[in-house]
Amino acid sequence: MLKTGKLDSELLEKIVFNNIKFKRPEVLTRPGIGEDCAVVDFGSYECIMSTDPITAAISEIGRLSIHISCNDIASNGIQPLGIMLAVMLPVGTTEEQIEEMMRQAGEASEELGVEIIGGHTEITPAVTKPVIVSTAIGRGEKWASQHSENMRPGDLIMITKSAGLEGSGIIACDFEEQLQKVLTHEEIEKAKSLLGKVSVVKEGVAAGKVGTHGMHDVTEGGVLGAVWEMCQIAGTGAELWVDQVPVEPVTRKICDYFDIDYLRLISSGCMIIMVAPDKKEEMAEAMKAAGVEASYIGVIKDSSAGICMNVNGELIEIAPPASDELYKVVGEES
Repeated sequence: MLKTGKLDSELLEKIVFNNIKFKRPEVLTRPGIGEDCAVVDFGSYECIMSTDPITAAISEIGRLSIHISCNDIASNGIQPLGIMLAVMLPVGTTEEQIEEMMRQAGEASEELGVEIIGGHTEITPAVTKPVIVSTAIGRGEKWASQHSENMRPGDLIMITKSAGLEGSGIIACDFEEQLQKVLTHEEIEKAKSLLGKVSVVKEGVAAGKVGTHGMHDVTEGGVLGAVWEMCQIAGTGAELWVDQVPVEPVTRKICDYFDIDYLRLISSGCMIIMVAPDKKEEMAEAMKAAGVEASYIGVIKDSSAGICMNVNGELIEIAPPASDELYKVVGEES
């Protein structure tokens, strides 16, 4: 019996990627561990595409469905332009609930300047709660997209905003009554407001203009999973400075209450950016100009050093991403 959440990397390689046999020459970036987007040759342009489901959130599902896939496009340093939504809803869904989802999606797409260009909506007994699968597309000049294959030892690891943003926001929205035991009303509202920060389009496009050695929006598996996946793509090691990873106090409180790790909690709204040492100051200035908080939290190492986190001076190996910490909470829902 498989665990809830994404397939682990070994299983994904074995039963999914190994069964994709046919290849076309126009495809420049194919499925792989840590790959957020496909890139297709469109002559003088590249078409960048990504698809993602929203399965664990309920109250903010319409808004998140737009941001999550658009974030993937932005992780290539490209502005998303269109998105398609496949909406599967359980029996008993009301007209008002669908309208609320689409209101959220419409507002989020307008904020980003992304058009909802198609999709599908149905009521089906195949799901027990709303599921939205979104597919975003972007267009960039040939060879303009950023890629983690360019990572090199000595590159600095930058993170935007703070760890656990999306996860703590979802938990605050969907488990508010439970959290009232340990959080004040103001703290709960603060946690909910974190879902207003889940877009990384602004920093992704800004970083792409400076030039990076790869970017990854921090989704399932959290900060540790994102760093591990990027190192797998590039064949490098890393040292992550845990005490430098920014985290909101309310996120810490939520994680302590549910006994989950914010470093492995879904964190859309955070972008991991690999920065060449000679661009350290320029990248920091670009983030400041974009109005995005950013911190340097580690350094890329040679593969022989392994993928590790530095905890109070002790190097601890980072394990491959498994089921996200969010599912430990969602699984407790009655």
